[in-house]
Amino acid sequence: MKNRVISVDIFRGLTIVLMILVNTPGTWSHVYAPLLHAHWHGYTPTDLVFPFFLFIVGTSIAFAYQHKTASGATYRKIIVRSLKLVGLGLFLGAFTITFPFIKDFADIRFPGVLQRIGVVFFFAALLFMNFNWKSLIGICVAFLVGYWLLMAYVPVEGVASTFDRAPNNLANYLDVKIFGTHNYKPDYDPEGLLSTLPSIATSLLGIFTGLILTSKRERKEMVLLGMGAAMLVLGYLWDMVFPINKALWSSSFVLVTAGWANMFLALIYYLSDVRGIAFGGIFKKVGANAITIYFLSSFTGKVMGRIPVGDTSLHGWLFQKVYVHDFMSMELSSLLYGLTVVSFYVLLAHVLYKKKIFIKV
Repeated sequence: MKNRVISVDIFRGLTIVLMILVNTPGTWSHVYAPLLHAHWHGYTPTDLVFPFFLFIVGTSIAFAYQHKTASGATYRKIIVRSLKLVGLGLFLGAFTITFPFIKDFADIRFPGVLQRIGVVFFFAALLFMNFNWKSLIGICVAFLVGYWLLMAYVPVEGVASTFDRAPNNLANYLDVKIFGTHNYKPDYDPEGLLSTLPSIATSLLGIFTGLILTSKRERKEMVLLGMGAAMLVLGYLWDMVFPINKALWSSSFVLVTAGWANMFLALIYYLSDVRGIAFGGIFKKVGANAITIYFLSSFTGKVMGRIPVGDTSLHGWLFQKVYVHDFMSMELSSLLYGLTVVSFYVLLAHVLYKKKIFIKV
């Protein structure tokens, strides 16, 4: 893209760094509260990370496809990229370190982070290619309101639906009914089927931000701040009847997280693109190979967690031997392990960038 918006590259890389950090503590038994997901309703800083990435997916779609024609070649590229993302996600869910290196079919998780990114990218890109921004606003509203109405008013086997983690929660019910044992948890999946609708809306909101950033509008950072504040207010109002919830990707969650994304991006945009302050270069390098870095961190973490060393794993052995000390808390030890993992992948991203190796997924 000509005249790249530096802030978007920085924000993308920062999001990947945070995704790795919250996914790789030294031990899940000792993690600082802000680095954990909310138990159910509500949200923590960690709950912002994945929606931020889907938001940036939408922003990037606006940059990449704004001047593309709706041709067979363009659609093929969208389909191929989506299938690659879904395929990588399914591989992560199916891989195990023992022969034949594939889990028993009943134990393979079908939904997942990369699968959701692939599906959201596919639908958001197709919608962007075929509708103008006014129509996209209507589609976004329809997704959010429609999801709320489905979750609130469609009974589950004759029982009124609930937003709680229960069998009569419509999203949870459909995940169990359709995916069976292939969910993250026995009773639900945070990247489940029905909640994909509002996650597409997250990406659509990112598209609107992308259109603003590529426009000739003045004071774009103030527009983003205003949009962000408005989304936060609407999200918190909606929270009164449809609780903010990442596991359900509730409509209020979509607005609140997109609100924060716009406000953070406005700040980064002002500093990097308006004031020209050179900062965040390392995050830009991570963002240049975002999916590759995320996939490698997920795959390596999974392997290290399954290689046995004594009565623990390679991951557990390294954590205990290097990071656990009497003079520091277990939470700090756990965080330092995660920061070490992040540092390794930041270094890898730096090397790839310097060698001009960009692996497009």
